[in-house]
Amino acid sequence: MTDRSTLDLSSRDPDWWRQAVVYQIYPRSFADADGDGLGDLRGITRRLTHLAALGVDALWLSPFYPSELADGGYDVADPRDVDPRLGTLDDFDALAAEAHRLGLKVIVDIVPNHSSDQHVWFQEALRSGPGSAARDRYVFRDGRGEHGELPPTDWQSVFGGSAWKRVPDGQWYLHLFAPEQPDLNWENQEVRADYRTTLRFWSDRGVDGFRVDVAHALVKDLSEPLRDLGAPELSREEALTGMPPGSHPFYDRDDVHEIYRDWRKILDAYRPPRMAVAEAWVPGARRALYARPDELGQAFNFEYLEAGWDAAELRQVITDSLAAARAAGASATWVLSNHDVVRHASRLMLPPGTDLNAWLLSGGHAPAVDEEAGQRRARAATLLMLALPGSAYVYQGEELGLPEVADLPTEVLQDPIWEQTGHVRKGRDGCRVPLPWTTAGPSYGFGPGGAWLPQPPGFAAYAVEAQDGVEGSTLELYRTALRLRRKLLDGEELSWAADAPDGVLQFDRCEGWRCVTNLAATAVPLPAGEVLLSSAPLEDGRLGPDTTVWLGR
Repeated sequence: MTDRSTLDLSSRDPDWWRQAVVYQIYPRSFADADGDGLGDLRGITRRLTHLAALGVDALWLSPFYPSELADGGYDVADPRDVDPRLGTLDDFDALAAEAHRLGLKVIVDIVPNHSSDQHVWFQEALRSGPGSAARDRYVFRDGRGEHGELPPTDWQSVFGGSAWKRVPDGQWYLHLFAPEQPDLNWENQEVRADYRTTLRFWSDRGVDGFRVDVAHALVKDLSEPLRDLGAPELSREEALTGMPPGSHPFYDRDDVHEIYRDWRKILDAYRPPRMAVAEAWVPGARRALYARPDELGQAFNFEYLEAGWDAAELRQVITDSLAAARAAGASATWVLSNHDVVRHASRLMLPPGTDLNAWLLSGGHAPAVDEEAGQRRARAATLLMLALPGSAYVYQGEELGLPEVADLPTEVLQDPIWEQTGHVRKGRDGCRVPLPWTTAGPSYGFGPGGAWLPQPPGFAAYAVEAQDGVEGSTLELYRTALRLRRKLLDGEELSWAADAPDGVLQFDRCEGWRCVTNLAATAVPLPAGEVLLSSAPLEDGRLGPDTTVWLGR
């Protein structure tokens, strides 16, 4: 078991999150205690010793609330309860207590942009009719056209198609995601008050922080007449760069920040203060606003996740990210995988410019990915990420080196993107396949029965059981890296080496801790220093391609 003594000291630090390693759990795919094929809270509790042994600081739970699973749990019917298929509030309390006993912080996902269409508020809105107070909690509008038969605007859903759905009485409601996820109206004071209650509810139960889903979309310009975008086919990123900052009708509006300043007062009323991190798909300078100390404090760094395996590109992204975080008074965040993207053990091996959806539709065969080479590159990327100043967010299973399951048969897909886009986009199921814990069994130890998404036979070789205690395994690399990181970490600065060869990233951290990553095609000389850890064997004192080494001086 990892020595938690230093973590126990840091757990009393209100700024523990600034350089924490946070492990994301997708509850339905982590561990199944009751054998129904769906992961649950008791399953997570039973496996928390894995996280303690891994050496992370905190766990982040993706939504576990009552949900019809129209969007993998992000369609929330009650943000202050537990889905009966996943457990009870007592089960949550037991999970949090065991996590805290092991020295682990607990972060929960909240989803303030929208609710489920099964939420009592939305059901009341459907019954109450146009102009009612119940409908004002959501965004209902009359349609255009002679008989109101056209959507109010040309706004498009992230999942494809119009962002408006018509109800039987003729009005339309806004859903930036699935139709089962109606957007809340954040101009309504009852909505704001209810989320204050939610923050206090979970904070009172001992939650240490919150991950805020779609943090940039809460506030919309609902002044009449509603504005068309004019080019609805543009992506979120394209739409944001095409108009003045803060002026998009429903993304990243300046008014959203007053909400988070209000939330920060609530979070700071606890001892220690509760942390928060924004999921905000906005350009770096705008993202930093969400991370200001009087708002959420941190924001996910998607530029880093989306960067290619290229030394110059990564150096620029790292430099810019650190500068933006510093300007905001925040710490930087780093992430390689999560529940929404192709796992980096596969993604980083694809040629630059690869259409990831086309690759998924090909079953991962066009182009094919060399899994062994993908492991090598993913391990190098991991050591690079863990050496950077700031917080690292680790997605469940990446410590096992899991690749994307790109060849899931279409008949088993669960992600609504597949149906919403008319079978054009395959969706995110390939990164959500349940974890393998053992080398045998109906679900490789995920539970006593099968799993809600099929696991490929190759998962047996990646199982915790197959890697535990095995020198050189990806699991043991993570454990060693996190143990070393805890000892070496100090300060939030780095200095780039001026004489690094082309294709090599080299920087120094505090106390002479040096990280060197070779992204070039050939081996390079290893700088002087004591080798503390290497992502792959060294080649006669040389650093091979796709390899990261940590050096001490």
